Amino acid sequence: MSHSDAILDRLMALHPKVIDLSLDRMHRILAALGNPERRIPPVIHVAGTNGKGSTQAMIRAGLQAGGARVHAYTSPHLARFHERIRLAGELIPEADLAATLEECEAANDGQPITFFEITTAAAFLAFSRVPADYTLLEVGLGGRLDATNVIDDPRLTIITPVSIDHTQYLGDTLPLIAGEKAGIIKPRVPCIVAAQDDDALRVIEARAQGLTAPLSICGQHWQIARDRDGIVYQDDHGLWDLPLPNLIGDHQIQNAGTALAALRDLGATETQARAAVTQAEWPARMQRLTEGPLIDLAGPQAELWLDGGHNPAGGRALAATLAAMPPRPTHLVCGMLNTKDVGGYLHPLAAHADSLTAIAIEGEPNTLPAVETAAQATKVGFDAQTADSVDQAVRQIVENDSRARILLCGSLYLAGRILRNHR
Repeated sequence: MSHSDAILDRLMALHPKVIDLSLDRMHRILAALGNPERRIPPVIHVAGTNGKGSTQAMIRAGLQAGGARVHAYTSPHLARFHERIRLAGELIPEADLAATLEECEAANDGQPITFFEITTAAAFLAFSRVPADYTLLEVGLGGRLDATNVIDDPRLTIITPVSIDHTQYLGDTLPLIAGEKAGIIKPRVPCIVAAQDDDALRVIEARAQGLTAPLSICGQHWQIARDRDGIVYQDDHGLWDLPLPNLIGDHQIQNAGTALAALRDLGATETQARAAVTQAEWPARMQRLTEGPLIDLAGPQAELWLDGGHNPAGGRALAATLAAMPPRPTHLVCGMLNTKDVGGYLHPLAAHADSLTAIAIEGEPNTLPAVETAAQATKVGFDAQTADSVDQAVRQIVENDSRARILLCGSLYLAGRILRNHR
């Protein structure tokens, strides 16, 4: 266990609730640290239900192609915590992470604070100490009361597509959830808005109008469309004719549009726009696995893919991606958390897969038991069974079909475990 891992384990115990949306504890610890959030490079703040990480990754690729140094904050991590904090483009070094976490632990002085809050404070502290041109800041949950929403004057805010998720924290209707996401909009700060349902868009527009924040809305102020083997982005400034995104799936074309609208607002060139869609790195989003023990287990003829989507919108995006791929017998290995809408996620996928093997996510206390995932899968039309592990599931599938396309899916936590264990 690394030094930072030991500190992170201690920080987990400071508050009984994993999620407790409030800004009071954030303001307290940031004040104790000397308000580092006021000394970080200009912030691009990203909220939304789906596509936050991919959109942020594309913006980062575009900015860096123009020579900018970019901090980035994202969550959750997949293989190791360091992924959450990039300093001027590079993952935070272990020594810096451990020292920053210890400083935040000392400043907090044992008071109640959630893990996400104290680690967000650590990110702000790290960002304040390394020179950069921009800070990309991804909301953890919601927006209005999220720990990241302590930035009074961002350079830009972005709202990716809003859909129903995390209803126990954000409300159970689209307008309520959109209202939480729109909480990142700030007075007179431009906001890029991805394609939204009308109910969500009305709430976002009302919030922006009240704050005189200029909106740049998909379908009104900018357009994105597939054009044969590429994409076309168009707005009042002109047209960018670009390659398809290197991140796979039609939903990534929509994410690219949002990223390109942001880059346009930041004065990017067409060269930067091209880099945004061709050089973005974002693991576990329809990622092809090419090496490691699982590949050895699956054999040379099988295809192995990994996707961390976990809500109904993620299921629809994944179904559309599978539908567009060359035909091949497709089998899902699925593990999910017990907080998710399992039926809503699986329903769109049933028509695009020959079977589903359910597993519990190893080492994850909130995993849904394999038998419950399998029962939900059967209910929406899958030929479903269970396995004791990812390895066993893959073995079962290739024994029946050595040329199978195997998709490991259902949770970022499952994706992270696979990326950690199968390098």
